[in-house]
Amino acid sequence: MRAIEETEHTEHSAAPPPRQRWLVLAVVSGSLLLCGIDLTVLHVAVPSMSRQLQPSPAQLLWIVDVYSLTLAALLVTCGTLGDRIGRRRMVLSGFVTFGLASAAAAFSTSTAQLIAARAALGVGAAMIMASTVAIIRVVFTDDRERAVALGIWTSAHSVGATIGPLVGGLVTAKWGWGAVFLINVPVIVVILAVGARVIPESRNPVPRRWDLASVALSVTGLAGVVYALKQAGEHAGVNGVIVTTAAVGSVLLYVFVRRQWRIAEPLLDFSLFRERRFTTATLCVIGCFGSYVALLFFLTQWFQQVGDYSPVLAGLALMPLAGANAVGAVTAPWAASHWGNRWTLTGALALFATALATMAIVGDTAHYWVLLMPLLGAGYGAGIVMTLGADSIMSAAQPERSGEAAAIQETSFELGAGLGVAVLGTILTAVYRTGLPQVPGLDPDQRATAEESFTDADDLTSQLPSQTAQTLLRAAQQAYDHGFTTVVALAAAGLVVTAAMAAVLLRPPKRG
Repeated sequence: MRAIEETEHTEHSAAPPPRQRWLVLAVVSGSLLLCGIDLTVLHVAVPSMSRQLQPSPAQLLWIVDVYSLTLAALLVTCGTLGDRIGRRRMVLSGFVTFGLASAAAAFSTSTAQLIAARAALGVGAAMIMASTVAIIRVVFTDDRERAVALGIWTSAHSVGATIGPLVGGLVTAKWGWGAVFLINVPVIVVILAVGARVIPESRNPVPRRWDLASVALSVTGLAGVVYALKQAGEHAGVNGVIVTTAAVGSVLLYVFVRRQWRIAEPLLDFSLFRERRFTTATLCVIGCFGSYVALLFFLTQWFQQVGDYSPVLAGLALMPLAGANAVGAVTAPWAASHWGNRWTLTGALALFATALATMAIVGDTAHYWVLLMPLLGAGYGAGIVMTLGADSIMSAAQPERSGEAAAIQETSFELGAGLGVAVLGTILTAVYRTGLPQVPGLDPDQRATAEESFTDADDLTSQLPSQTAQTLLRAAQQAYDHGFTTVVALAAAGLVVTAAMAAVLLRPPKRG
């Protein structure tokens, strides 16, 4: 995605005929839809997957968000590499990687295999997402057609992430959790076959240098910090290993940032963050999308584990949230034209925060109708922020730097998704473990098992006397419910802070 604006007039690639152009758009948008679905499709399948693979709480969080974290870490890198070796080659290689990783995830027999497969899925998705926008710019030479194509391309990922839980629920109920990945394979085969015929090759004639050291620093630094965070949640505290890992990861990320300031052609151009509005808009996107994806994940677990919803019913219960999100994204430009980006963003963030706070106060899985208005408010507010936040990032950057701004915009969405689940999931795990009440009749080993996760506690009930089993199940549901309420309240508080930042810092610059 980098340096697209500077090179689009110098790249010599004959525009394909109209029918082929729209076939190219169908291929790249279809692949992006799959990337979005895989961001959330596993959420509803977590309980059944956990019973088979029995991951620890930290491993479960890795399974869920290693995909988005890998995608965020490699997105800009793959864009730079695609400019050099050819975007067609990069995106087709991404299709192959995504398909093979999907098959590997579907047939995983251990937690480690599934984590590795999910990471490979992130690599494939990064290869796809980093190349598709550049391909669209090359294929659609007419400005009006290009605007339509980019709008369709942008919405494909959001639609995929939104329908992911419902797709996961339907597939899991019919064929089991592995099928949520296996359904990718035939779709990718078709996309690959058509894409190989219709996607033209293009590359940057003056590509930026691919800085391997920056790649290594960013990936290992982010992995170290997130690993320490997850381990702290699993152990409900810190130890020497956790502190050391966090410190090393933080130092590597610091060195990465310093290196980006020093080298002539950085992976991420941090000089853009000197612009107050650019930095604020980026933080709004990270905070909002992180809270939204985390909410999708926690709601699906909460509905199933506390409310005894089936996977399909849990997916259906999220549809008002998803529908309101789509409406918010569509109506965001209209709202901005009436109240301006600054106040519309501020109001949308405040609406999202209010919805989450209401959910924390009155949320009850036994009375879904009480949750309906908070779900609609959360989805609508998040949809506005995602649209206007991305627009604010691009408008805050100078036109000649739109390539770098677009790279940071895409990275902020994926990084927000990964960090939202990682941070809030760690807190929920710690609250569950420390808040599980004492259950009479459990020996120390059984108590330790029940503290691992709700799924472990649920599985343990089959080995206990009826009265003890019922007491343990109620205690586990109470602890998980308390954990859910805590993380939703914390997310609401974070969004209030973000809304205040938007109100103060997104004001337009003073005229000279």
